[in-house]
Amino acid sequence: MANKDVQQKVKSLRLLRVLHRWLGIPLVLFFFVIGITSILLAWKKKAELLPPTLKTKVESSKDWISPSQMVEIAMKKMDSMNQSNLVDRIDIRPDKGIAKVTFQTHFTEVQLDGFSGAVLSIGTRHSDWIEKVHDGSIVDYYFGGTETSKLIYSTLTSFGLILMSFSGFYLWYFPNVIRKMKVGK
Repeated sequence: MANKDVQQKVKSLRLLRVLHRWLGIPLVLFFFVIGITSILLAWKKKAELLPPTLKTKVESSKDWISPSQMVEIAMKKMDSMNQSNLVDRIDIRPDKGIAKVTFQTHFTEVQLDGFSGAVLSIGTRHSDWIEKVHDGSIVDYYFGGTETSKLIYSTLTSFGLILMSFSGFYLWYFPNVIRKMKVGK
């Protein structure tokens, strides 16, 4: 009876080894991309993947310009650079007296003085495209999707990681169990 149990475990171990190998081959590329982009995103400020956040040059803390004025200034700046002016969001930093305006169709950031509306800097937000590669939404970004690619990519790679972790543990642990079963005959 113990011999039959050993044979059954050996058979399932061989099947799992084949499954682990064939799942691992395509998934290794995705795991590599996720790993590299995770490191880059963790170090984005130290690696200068974002334009440095500046501070206002205005001495007094008078009233801020309105968000609609910020959008208008940033849009004019993009027009002058022959870039799309479709605004994605405004990141307002009250403690620094600035606003960062980002765009939908490119990774440019315009930093504005929140009081005067002066353009303080224009730079590329490399961390934004790295984040899109990391979560798979880069496909939707370039081909006009609605986060479908992101959901499929994230779900498949997550399930793949779970399966690879489970099967890797099984492949590591059960050869010892089989040896002990054989010795215990």
